[in-house]
Amino acid sequence: MQMTDTTQHDRLFDTVLVANRGEIAIRVARTLRRLGIRSVAVRADDDPSPHPHHFDETVSLGSGPLRDTYLSIERILEAARASGAQAIHPGYGFLSENAAFASACEAAGIVFIGPGASAIETMGDKISARHAVESRGVATVPGIAEAGLDDDALIAGAERVGYPVLIKPAAGGGGKGMYRVDEPERLPAALQAARREATGAFGDDTLFIERFVSNPRHIEVQVLADRHGGVIHLGERECSLQRRHQKVIEEAPSPLLIEAQRAAIGQAAVETARSVGYVGAGTVEFIVAGDRPDEPFFMEMNTRLQVEHPVTEMVTGIDLVEQQLRIAAGERLAIAQEDVRLEGHAIEARLYAEDPAAGFLPTGGTVLDVEWPRAEPDEEGTGEPSVRVDAGVDRGTSVGSSYDPMIAKVIAHADTRAEAIERLRDALRGMHLFGVVTNRGFLRALLGEPSVRAGELDTGFIDREGERIARALDDGGEVLAVAAAAQARHAHGALGPWASDGWRLGGAAGRIARFADGDGIATVRVRRIDERREHQFLEVRDVDIEVRRADGTVERYERLQLDRPTLEAGEGTWVWTPDGDVLVEAPPRARRGRAAAEPSLASPMPGTVVAVHASDGHVVAEGQAVVSVEAMKMEHVLRAPVAGTVHLHARVGEQVTRGQELATVTPDAGEQHD
Repeated sequence: MQMTDTTQHDRLFDTVLVANRGEIAIRVARTLRRLGIRSVAVRADDDPSPHPHHFDETVSLGSGPLRDTYLSIERILEAARASGAQAIHPGYGFLSENAAFASACEAAGIVFIGPGASAIETMGDKISARHAVESRGVATVPGIAEAGLDDDALIAGAERVGYPVLIKPAAGGGGKGMYRVDEPERLPAALQAARREATGAFGDDTLFIERFVSNPRHIEVQVLADRHGGVIHLGERECSLQRRHQKVIEEAPSPLLIEAQRAAIGQAAVETARSVGYVGAGTVEFIVAGDRPDEPFFMEMNTRLQVEHPVTEMVTGIDLVEQQLRIAAGERLAIAQEDVRLEGHAIEARLYAEDPAAGFLPTGGTVLDVEWPRAEPDEEGTGEPSVRVDAGVDRGTSVGSSYDPMIAKVIAHADTRAEAIERLRDALRGMHLFGVVTNRGFLRALLGEPSVRAGELDTGFIDREGERIARALDDGGEVLAVAAAAQARHAHGALGPWASDGWRLGGAAGRIARFADGDGIATVRVRRIDERREHQFLEVRDVDIEVRRADGTVERYERLQLDRPTLEAGEGTWVWTPDGDVLVEAPPRARRGRAAAEPSLASPMPGTVVAVHASDGHVVAEGQAVVSVEAMKMEHVLRAPVAGTVHLHARVGEQVTRGQELATVTPDAGEQHD
């Protein structure tokens, strides 16, 4: 599908500043370049994102916490004035749905590429949003939603609504402060927890209650609205594959809806936009019971561009960023509703810096090497790729805990849904990203699930099945085989701590590597290996291995063909496998002057120490909280593995790396003799 390409832009802007970073900043810059508009990036001085390389000019926001850089309205406006920008594109996240920012841009005489402050305010409060759309005849989930309701009123309302119910904060989303409650006796405690979480996340503890929709599917509709009363929709996206209310896979169109249902939900989205006099590109989100697709309920409206907008672009051929620019410049929509055609199917996977095998904890590191999927032309030869990558990292980029864990999106388009899924799985299989553990293998496995292939989705699928899917990635011997082969290469060269167990010239007693195996340690003996070396990469052509798992089972694999590279870096080797990029780490060195029996509490993720629960030198009980680390909106508590004396090696506010030792616990005498 060919993207719209309009050369007439004499009424568009000369210079546009993008008040964002990473992949969305790069994506917006791509359209600005195509339209011949000068692009200006902003960048925090300590931000490793490569997005400035894609812009004509970059303005520094200084350094410091986010509130002083990307979230500072004053600094963004100063950058716009200094660069001569006539308009600001906010991307998504950060200030994109900040009514005060939209108002400040207007006051400064700079065009905000988005809706007016009034629409942002109305849709930013879920209670006022419900009332607005209900006035246009759009159905909302049955519930109790009024400002200022106390716990008693909410409890009484829940009885009328009927259980199960869903508690939701009025001021925000993303799963923060949302609780499902199935029984009346659990509601008071859940309300207290929801208020605490909503206050911490949004500074507002206002709550409302909705009936919980069974087998819920998340379906959203893309709308465009100009300043002259024109409003159209561009079809729907299915976003039901989520984890903890964060989207993982998105596709267009939804496999659930038939044409009549698609037209009805599209019209409901148009009426939603009209209810607040919306201007620009926006997304209206609905919740739909899987067994009742004729009854979509309004959930919320995102008054900005969405992360998943590429799937709509690929099935409609419409560049949404270009449409945002034209609308902001005052042009009328050049597209009528009858002009919108959905061709084929598109599906997107979000590549996160997270470790599915470790409970999806955030990861980090430096991108040592990356090979993205190739952007292949579609079968029709229109010039648009059938595989697209929107990435926010490049070789050498440092991925830390200060920003969102999504580092790229991989999108595939094909004639049918089944073909699009396979094309996306192939694209994910063909890429590698060394230096940062990602969810690549999990995404491939998820897309291969029979329920997903059949389109039998709901918003709780990953929360129910994610652990099983992640665990299955480690069950095959291929990952262990290729990792063992990598270590065998080091053993062959007898490089320091990688020295082999049993290697001897002229024959092999077997090379041994040991790996964490969930329930214990798996020992892998490499019996035979053929390899070819080229530059810093190693290609493993043929390997026989034997795997002894922690439960005593033995698996043997013969003549495995593993023809992708590995990369040596520092004390470890990154290894490509179809199911993910694996880091084979050097055996840990013994801590000098410290008893081997002294358990260490290492940070499971890069982040910030937000709390220390025990004093240095004090005695702690087994299971007692010692240190809390927060990264990417997730907090993890490290607890004492044994009773004993705690020794702290980190303080509150300290930035820590994954695997960094934060504390040790010296077991008491009784523990040491057990």
